[in-house]
Amino acid sequence: MNKVVPQKSIKREDIYEAARANSNWGRWGKDDQIGTLNNVSPADIVAAAGLIKKGKVFSLALSLKEPIQSGLFGGRWNPIHTMLATGTDAAAGNQDKPFPYLRYADDAINMPCQASTQWDALCHIFLDDKMYNGHDAKLVGANGAKVLGIEHVRDKMVGRGVLLDIARFKGLDSLPDGHAVTGTELDACAAAQKVAIRKGDFVIVRTGHQERCLARKDWTGYAGGDAPGLAFRTCYWLREKDVAAICTDTWGCEVRPNETDAANQPWHWVVIPAMGLTMGEIFYLKELAEDCAADKVYEFFFSGPPLHLPGGAGSPTNPQAIK
Repeated sequence: MNKVVPQKSIKREDIYEAARANSNWGRWGKDDQIGTLNNVSPADIVAAAGLIKKGKVFSLALSLKEPIQSGLFGGRWNPIHTMLATGTDAAAGNQDKPFPYLRYADDAINMPCQASTQWDALCHIFLDDKMYNGHDAKLVGANGAKVLGIEHVRDKMVGRGVLLDIARFKGLDSLPDGHAVTGTELDACAAAQKVAIRKGDFVIVRTGHQERCLARKDWTGYAGGDAPGLAFRTCYWLREKDVAAICTDTWGCEVRPNETDAANQPWHWVVIPAMGLTMGEIFYLKELAEDCAADKVYEFFFSGPPLHLPGGAGSPTNPQAIK
């Protein structure tokens, strides 16, 4: 597959200007902990429930057994699934003492909170030494975040979901690495799919990158390497649309290589600490996208609660799209 080389057009001052222009600090009060999820009203959730027509449910979680982490970023490792008790133990009679006749299987999992399909918490990214709403970065310590932890959104990840299938819109199985998806492309895709983006939506963007890796059985570079993704200036599009959240099938949502040498993940610098935008990454979209292409319905009821992890900077999730 051909690779696109993004223009290095974003300067450091552009990042700070975008943060200033798109800031939601104070918009929902100085004590706000959920950012753009405030855009979802109870009426929005009731209306989203009305989108359920077929009773068809799609899991948007990648298998935890997929070895996507390759050590390119942050020391994250792949989930480790360990059996603590097995049927072979039971059949051998090893479980009959001290409590006879309770034979069982049990297991454990060891993983970074962002090792697979996951949400970023609003405490995940800092703009210099500040978090969303002006909170000091030092409020995230060894015991977790004292503000903006993932627990604050555990009952907020529900509403109208919209799939923007950019890869299929462009007639591709997967966008090439380095393809920066613009706001204009997002609008054109929505128009072609005959779906409107509304305030409070959970917008899910399909690039095909993850499916490319699955098909090849090769995750080299997926986590932290080159990838298609959202262009830096889509932060303005997202603020204009006032969405609740943005999710993609890629590791980091934004295009890689980045459009600048002045910062790593510059879009993150704006959307999380300045906008307070909820972000979902590594979403599995194959079956949902195929169904949307078949019935031409790209909106659905969405639910994707995180774990109740006080102080967490992120959380695994098994999001659901229900049509």
